[in-house]
Amino acid sequence: MGERKVTVAAEVGLHARPAATFVQRAMKAPMDITVAKMHSAKPPVSGKSILAIMALDVRQGETVVISAEGEGSEDVLDELAEIAGTP
Repeated sequence: MGERKVTVAAEVGLHARPAATFVQRAMKAPMDITVAKMHSAKPPVSGKSILAIMALDVRQGETVVISAEGEGSEDVLDELAEIAGTP
């Protein structure tokens, strides 16, 4: 399983427009994608659900772990990491 640890760069965190852009890209991927907030007791959520992403309440400067498994997952993870912030 591939993963990327990303520090969220957007001023608004992973909310609204950044979350929508993230989910739109994730929806194009054939594999499951999960997102988890580092150092949080909350379980990972689907990277294809804008409501789940927004419910994580990820703020600027916080780190998330984006995971995916399958053919092409490394490229997808690179793109999602770029959308979310600074790898």
